Amino acid sequence: MKLWVDADAAPRDVKEIVFRAARRLEIPAVLVANQWISTPMDHPFVTAVRVAGGPDVADRHIAEHAEPGDVAITADIPLAARLVEKKVTVIDPRGEEYDEENVGERLAVRDFMDGLRGAGIETSGPRPYSPKDRQAFAAALDRVLSRALRRRS
Repeated sequence: MKLWVDADAAPRDVKEIVFRAARRLEIPAVLVANQWISTPMDHPFVTAVRVAGGPDVADRHIAEHAEPGDVAITADIPLAARLVEKKVTVIDPRGEEYDEENVGERLAVRDFMDGLRGAGIETSGPRPYSPKDRQAFAAALDRVLSRALRRRS
């Protein structure tokens, strides 16, 4: 099992929580981005993969390399949909878990909002990342990792 982080837009708090979980559970964590990402120097379980720049290159890398039973962290709903289809557990940085039942709805809402923006209608972006989001993410990560580790045993 690996932890995959769509690291281009992941908040620093999310990465720090992932680093601690990887060390505590001795699970490899892979941060994928199209820019340089710093990782802890003394961390045997965290690696970073820098992919070529361009739209969705990091997403494509994660989708191609993640395997059933892995856990991925992303706010990118099309990537989440691809991963859920592959039986990868997916949570977003605010702690929401994507599954077969809700990812289609999230994708439809995302596409609808994208259509509104394309038509020139202003829509609000995501709210600022808060301590409550950090707590929700930490709890969700703990929950999905515990479940994934139980399945492996």
